Amino acid sequence: MLRMLHSEIIKRTLRVPEPSGRPGDGTATARRFDAALLTVGYTCSTDLLRHLAALRPEDVLAAAEPVLSAVREAVGDHVEHNVYFTDFPENVPDTAQFWLECLAGALADPDTRTESVLGDALLAGGPLDLLALPEYGRYQHDFDTLLSLREPFVAGAKDRVGVLHLGRPLAEETRALYLDLAAGPLPLGEDDLVLLELLAAECVDGEQPERIPVRENRAVVNRARLAEGRAPLVDTVTDVLRLACALSDGDVTLDRPTRFRSFRRSERRALMAALEGVVGGSRAKLGDVVRHRERFKRLGERLHPHEYPALADAREVFAVARGETRVRGFNARVEAAFADGDTGRVLDLLATAPGTLVRGVDRILRQCSEEEAARVAATVDARADQVAPRVLVSAREHLAARRSEGIARMFVNQRSRAWVVRDRRDPLPAGRVGPVVTALDAAIARRLPRFDRVLVDEAVRTVAVPRSGKGVAGGVGVLPRGSAMPVDGERLRFFVHWRQEARRTDLDLSVQLLNADFAGAGQVSWTNLKGEGMAHSGDIVEAAEGATEMIDLDLARVAGDVHHVVPQVLLYSGEGFLELAESFFGFMTRDGEQDGMPFEPGTVRAKSDLRGGSRIALPLVFSRVEGGGWIARWLHLFMSGSPAFNRVEDTGVSTGVLARALVERDPFTVGDLLGMAERDGARVAPFDAGEPVEEAVPEGERWAYVGLERPDSLPEGTEVFTARELGALLPD
Repeated sequence: MLRMLHSEIIKRTLRVPEPSGRPGDGTATARRFDAALLTVGYTCSTDLLRHLAALRPEDVLAAAEPVLSAVREAVGDHVEHNVYFTDFPENVPDTAQFWLECLAGALADPDTRTESVLGDALLAGGPLDLLALPEYGRYQHDFDTLLSLREPFVAGAKDRVGVLHLGRPLAEETRALYLDLAAGPLPLGEDDLVLLELLAAECVDGEQPERIPVRENRAVVNRARLAEGRAPLVDTVTDVLRLACALSDGDVTLDRPTRFRSFRRSERRALMAALEGVVGGSRAKLGDVVRHRERFKRLGERLHPHEYPALADAREVFAVARGETRVRGFNARVEAAFADGDTGRVLDLLATAPGTLVRGVDRILRQCSEEEAARVAATVDARADQVAPRVLVSAREHLAARRSEGIARMFVNQRSRAWVVRDRRDPLPAGRVGPVVTALDAAIARRLPRFDRVLVDEAVRTVAVPRSGKGVAGGVGVLPRGSAMPVDGERLRFFVHWRQEARRTDLDLSVQLLNADFAGAGQVSWTNLKGEGMAHSGDIVEAAEGATEMIDLDLARVAGDVHHVVPQVLLYSGEGFLELAESFFGFMTRDGEQDGMPFEPGTVRAKSDLRGGSRIALPLVFSRVEGGGWIARWLHLFMSGSPAFNRVEDTGVSTGVLARALVERDPFTVGDLLGMAERDGARVAPFDAGEPVEEAVPEGERWAYVGLERPDSLPEGTEVFTARELGALLPD
């Protein structure tokens, strides 16, 4: 448990929990450790190197091993990335030629030639299963052989070098991570919720967050509180429902049904008491029961409400669920007002539910008159401070795009499955949208912390302001959906690695090429091993110990009619992404003179776990920039696909539509937030680690650094917001 937490802290924060040991001279050992880190794309900060140098060499070695292991896993270097073609990306054969060579090899082998699956097909002149050929899809060499055949890697000035900083003792770092996750303003992904549950149990006796704004996070923390005999933190009946789901190891997001287990008597009493407190404080809270009527009915079967005659308000929750007590829910009253066309009544109702007001502002503006639009903007302005910042950002981004005629509307569920429909709505008049956007901008600006000076890594300006951690898998260099980053290198190399749990699994890495109109312009996959400036490392269909596929792109040689490149990971057969023991995607950038192994951790720009419930993953789209160069945009999308045998030839139209829906969207970015901070009086300036700055923040001032990663030479006292903490720029 402690080792796992130690590793998670390093990967998430790039802080090394303070290594302990006896005083000594570990200078030489610390430098060797730093040199080893550089091969993985990291280096020690000055403080961390100084701390290690003051320990005995044996203590430095003891501290170095788990740190090196954590960062290697973070970039995907903890596994052996073998490829089928040993000299990839050079000398990759033509696809048909390669298949013929595999067939010739099979026919030359007497044992294979007599196998019925091959012999019958040849005699009958029927279709031939490539998987029956012994040389197809199976490594013909081990990793050591690959290593012996490759030229040494030539390090480049553009290779990624992240900085590891000295942290606090492990116990303090653990508490800090718990508080960050529990009190964070954004919903967490599935893996983060699992981690929060472990941290909540570990930190239940320590400091607790003053407020837990995200309901799913609250349910996870409440489970730990209940295990220690403490009352849960709830203020809605849905909070209690989420807690019951957590106790049953179900889905606290309520996205999927939960099969409630039999609760212990103490748990039933605690849940009933929580419902009694919520409904007793406000009978209007019973309206939420209607939204989850079936779930409450199933919960009532496990709680035995009749055993608690003194808890009349809690028992009424289940009477409403069974339909014995009629409650006209809030949503029903709002819908009735919409149906009557009574915008004034709609606003009066939604003013009591500001979050619902902001989420539904598009619908209100479509219905209201020009005269009523001013009241809509005024109501939003008056209530926006009570709305979660992520909801404000989402509404602001949405409305900014509604002033022009839409081509497509993209929908993404909580598990990142995406679909697109044609937008048949008329554009909203600028006179209606403008005042509401102004009100939303003002509300967002009011949420920003007040800084005297903001130091900025300019690369962060095009990062989309995060609105949720759901569907965004963990890894290195992973950014929120819609974020754009320049591609810094002459060659792109995509990679996917997977390790099956129980069944033979075949994932296929492919690239869909699109023209300026997002129509198909070619593909590279196991059915087309090479194209102009592109090469596939070879299809792997059987590798019980793990498999890797790669695709290399020489950006200068990519055909001129190709404007967008969309890498995909498709499930051809076997276990899904959530079933596999491990699966991740990433990309590297290299310059022309760099050789080395197919996978070099120092060139990895991003590595993301594949955690979607669908069968086709679309991690990013790469697009040409007018005037030269390429940019990468994060998609974090999944398509449902077929149960098996998915191929890139069948995904072209859907891929183009999804890529277009995101590329043509104008996201609300960190640069927009920095502009707001500057208008509010902050001195916003680029940060250059090579230029001298003050050693410490001047007394009485508040400084911040906003960037992708924390540099080594910030003034002491500077508040830091890196890619993982950007959500904290807009506290709830």
